[in-house]
Amino acid sequence: MESIQKNKDTDWTLQAKHLLKIADLSSHEIINLIEEAALLKQQLKAGIPHPHLQGKTLGMIFEKSSTRTRVSFEVGMMQLGGHALFLSSKDIQLGRGETVSDTAKVLSRYVDGLMIRTFSHETIEEFAHYATVPVINGLTDPHHPTQVLADLLTIYEQKGRLKGLKLCYVGDGNNNMTHSLLEGAALTGMSMTVASPSQYEPNQGILKNAQLLAEKNGATISFTHDPVEAAQQADVLVTDVWTSMGMEAEESERMKHFQPYQVNNALAAHAKKDYIFLHCLPAHRGEEVTADIIDGPHSVVFDEAENRLHAQKALLKKIMKK
Repeated sequence: MESIQKNKDTDWTLQAKHLLKIADLSSHEIINLIEEAALLKQQLKAGIPHPHLQGKTLGMIFEKSSTRTRVSFEVGMMQLGGHALFLSSKDIQLGRGETVSDTAKVLSRYVDGLMIRTFSHETIEEFAHYATVPVINGLTDPHHPTQVLADLLTIYEQKGRLKGLKLCYVGDGNNNMTHSLLEGAALTGMSMTVASPSQYEPNQGILKNAQLLAEKNGATISFTHDPVEAAQQADVLVTDVWTSMGMEAEESERMKHFQPYQVNNALAAHAKKDYIFLHCLPAHRGEEVTADIIDGPHSVVFDEAENRLHAQKALLKKIMKK
């Protein structure tokens, strides 16, 4: 990482106007963003100011509550010399029936970028269609690109590379983390295996597209119902909560199906000896992961959480500075 950062030319252009999903980026752009984030992190630790977004304002619309997303974006904008404005959907006219298109057009007159954390991906696509400023997906039901940029940065820091590694995801295959990890792994040349119950398989369109992208980058994407098969010789083990926000009514049913998919010592024994464990948090110890794994020596979940800040700063710098 050190030599890469010293030689890194940060004067490059992000082609995407918006970031709605990881697949909006090219392989080259993902690597550049990760290296940009590593450099910004190094500058922060060294106390070197980097006010690249002086005078810029990011509007943040939250229809889903958050800890890491809100704090990391607010702090990130402050460290970049700008300002972040928290907008709860309950406090703006969007929550009283104003159309998405009108809201996007109005807010584009006030702010330099928009970050939206919502349920429907169609909502953020509509925002992006009508907004005249960059729109960033802070989370939708099928995609979580900003979290996965942080995950890729964390893996890069821990392993020194992405290409050629094997990532194993165990749990709910049909959620935003799985889908964004599939795209991120495929674009960076990591092989990835997803293990989930048959009722919770990944979106087939996203899975097939990831397989095509992976093939171009010398990697493989696969799916299985067997978590032990998925974990074989994995460099990275990843899981997420079994019941995502907005699905609480399904919790008891989900618990029945996901019990065999817990990340524990028995499962981790099939991974490589130097595997790392990731979880986007919040975590439910004793459900999707045991305490001795998430709090153990292989876990890098708090580095991963911190890296939301650095990865998002890289993204904000590149997407809002244009």
